[in-house]
Amino acid sequence: MSIAALRDENERLKALLAQTQTALSEHQGALAASEEARRRLEVILGELRRDKFGAKSEKLRPDQYHLPLEDVEIAQGVLDAAQEKAAAIIQGRSRGGSDQARHRNRGCLPSQLPRVERILEPASTLCPCGCGAMTKIGEDVSKRLDVIPAQWRVLVTRRPKYICRRCSGPVVQAHAPEHVVPSGLPTEAAIAHVIVSKFGDHTPFYRQAEIYARQGIR
Repeated sequence: MSIAALRDENERLKALLAQTQTALSEHQGALAASEEARRRLEVILGELRRDKFGAKSEKLRPDQYHLPLEDVEIAQGVLDAAQEKAAAIIQGRSRGGSDQARHRNRGCLPSQLPRVERILEPASTLCPCGCGAMTKIGEDVSKRLDVIPAQWRVLVTRRPKYICRRCSGPVVQAHAPEHVVPSGLPTEAAIAHVIVSKFGDHTPFYRQAEIYARQGIR
């Protein structure tokens, strides 16, 4: 087993130990709550006996009967939940490493997103004792979600003019492209972005203006 695999196994065992200790603490807390509920149940039973056999001045009101019983039900529910969680952790201990890896999954990054890889090599891969170059035995790979903020640009369209200097022919020039807003500054893509932000992302125009102002667009 490689050093990286041993390190992963050590981290997995540490995480499992922490989960077991947490479940044990919750189980002990539930037991304490159940014991308190049992004690209060004994108190209410004593009150019921006194209500039946004692003097009238010591009797309970009917609306007082259900109060301790509700505490018992709550404590029993907490105890059952703690027992189920402890059983799930104990069962998970016997599962394979692949199943544990699924429990540690913090999210799935979409496969269609482009990947930009960078390799961080040590300062030197030569053996300190002078044996020569060391051999790669594995690697640790981490993935994080990154973003490139939207960047505005200026689309410059040039239409050169041509003329024949040997004759008096006409000037030749490409036709100007048609725009959604004649003589307007925004392109079709910019207009579509503003509309989608307003009606698709529910971003008001004044907020968009503030966002664009941070890039000097006013």
